[in-house]
Amino acid sequence: MTTGWIIVGVAVLLVIVCISKYNTLVRLRNNRENAFADIDVQLKQRHDLIPQLVTTVKGYAAHEKETLERVINARNGAVNAQGIDEKIAAENVLTSALAGLKVTLEAYPDLKANTNFLQLQEEISDVENKLAATRRFFNSATKELNNAVESFPSNIIAGMFGFHKEVMFDLGTTDRATLEQAPQINF
Repeated sequence: MTTGWIIVGVAVLLVIVCISKYNTLVRLRNNRENAFADIDVQLKQRHDLIPQLVTTVKGYAAHEKETLERVINARNGAVNAQGIDEKIAAENVLTSALAGLKVTLEAYPDLKANTNFLQLQEEISDVENKLAATRRFFNSATKELNNAVESFPSNIIAGMFGFHKEVMFDLGTTDRATLEQAPQINF
């Protein structure tokens, strides 16, 4: 009789642990999705500002058509991306294209003094700063989820219910190599 109660007690305890671990995984997955929703808000603002920036630059840099088309194509790809992983990849392409545009703009001192351009540049800079902060929060939420998915005993529950390691929102290898180079300062 006592053995029966022990077995029932252990079974109930295992069920409680499984429910607790499952609920933790669900909470962490939802935190990650919420963090990406915050990124989506910043990306929408970024996507809305890019056409204005390109239109302003076109007046000054008509012969830089290829660079501007790369930015527009990257922006369109980012807007049309589906799912978190595809959006991360598309945003990395857009970030790279915007970096190319910044390099191109250095050749146009009149443009850099234009009031509309300066306002757009300030707005984009603000959005990029907010985007960096939301990416950090997203990566933190992703790290928490990944730790839970890979740690014992929650990895058993994760495997049973289809939770898996998720992708971080990082710079990618191209942008990381660019950032590792020392900046050039010209006077």
